[in-house]
Amino acid sequence: MQRSANCALLAGSVLAKGMLPSLTQQATYRVGFAQTESDNPWRVAQTASMKDEAKRLGFDLSYTDAQGSTAKQVADVRSLIAKRVDVLFLSPREDKALAPVVKEARDAGIPVILLDRTINAQYAVPGRDYLTFIGSDFVKEGGRVATWLVNNARGKKLNIIELEGTVGATPTIDRKRGFDWVLAQYPPHKIVVSQSADFSRDKGRQLTELLLEKYPEANVIYAHNDEMAIGAVAAIEAAGKKPGKDIMVLSIDGGKEAVKLVLDGKINYVVECNPRFGPEAFKTLQGYAKGKSYGDKIVNQDRDYTPQTAKAGLSSAY
Repeated sequence: MQRSANCALLAGSVLAKGMLPSLTQQATYRVGFAQTESDNPWRVAQTASMKDEAKRLGFDLSYTDAQGSTAKQVADVRSLIAKRVDVLFLSPREDKALAPVVKEARDAGIPVILLDRTINAQYAVPGRDYLTFIGSDFVKEGGRVATWLVNNARGKKLNIIELEGTVGATPTIDRKRGFDWVLAQYPPHKIVVSQSADFSRDKGRQLTELLLEKYPEANVIYAHNDEMAIGAVAAIEAAGKKPGKDIMVLSIDGGKEAVKLVLDGKINYVVECNPRFGPEAFKTLQGYAKGKSYGDKIVNQDRDYTPQTAKAGLSSAY
């Protein structure tokens, strides 16, 4: 199995920019996938989708799990480069820290496709340092949550606790940006405090407990993912209040547990962040080998879950 490691131009492909490694058409490929962590249902579903599609196609997939450590993910990527994989799929835990190894892969002749989390263009440039990014529109996700919230305020002034994800991660930055931008157009609704709970259920619970004591006027929890929202539900109940009624809870991801909580009335609204990356990721790999051109971003389609739609969507939630 041979992979071209030079930067020869392919007609109609992103290689016209003269920077990315080429990829020859082959019956099978050696593929690396550097996952950021596997301690929550969303990541488990994403990994399963990648493994299932690789198996279906008969591709050799080398998988690494950074276990929530940026330093380990950097080392993981370097190990996959050393294995001389044909293509590298990467969900970067932090963009600035992972940008150098993305360029190392490029320089080693390995095309990189980013999944779920992108890298800011000041650190790495799509079409030059990596092929493209496949994922959801995180800004739009945050904006959708804010829009639903203000449309369902029912005359109540909203005092919001915002539980942010991992500091420096693109979903954190963009989900905050989208939510905050929409909310700013609807005074007197306001965010009373915004702090990171690192996309963690337990940290979400602990932080919510502290913030509810400090900000008793809060009547909304907006969590950047389901795990933190589920932790917030537990904290609200521990405080003797009813989640979904006394304090509204909203989140992003769309896992089965969170959708069930929408049905139970404990979470009010969830925007899905589709974790089923396998088919689109490997289709992009094969298209690139055939000379297909890609833009900076391939957007996954996401649905949402409300009290009216959660029952119908529960069976197909991840």
